[in-house]
Amino acid sequence: QVQLVESGGGLVQAGGSLRLSCAASGRSFRGYNMGWFRQAPGKEREFVATITWNGGTTYYADSVKGRFTISRDNSKNTVYLQMSSLKAEDTAVYYCAAARNYGSRLTDYDYWGQGTQVTVSS
Repeated sequence: QVQLVESGGGLVQAGGSLRLSCAASGRSFRGYNMGWFRQAPGKEREFVATITWNGGTTYYADSVKGRFTISRDNSKNTVYLQMSSLKAEDTAVYYCAAARNYGSRLTDYDYWGQGTQVTVSS
């Protein structure tokens, strides 16, 4: 079992930046690929970014490529999502997730956090 707790969400103006954190506990964090997803009101949960267990490979949704950066610190059992040049359409609840597999589908992920709200005002 892996427990995930997100933090760092909040209200930010368009063009601003925010860094989300996801702290993991339980089974070995190093053994999991990690991902960030988001869900806007009335929309389905969608993939944002993913990173392999050793941080060697990352992959992003086209909508955030060049603006968001995923990273991890295995010594702190934490994965991060640095978000820059934020837009109103980035407003959503952001979730981190852990997976034995590497992928961008919701079904690739085994464990989920509770989410943190990000609101971008235009």
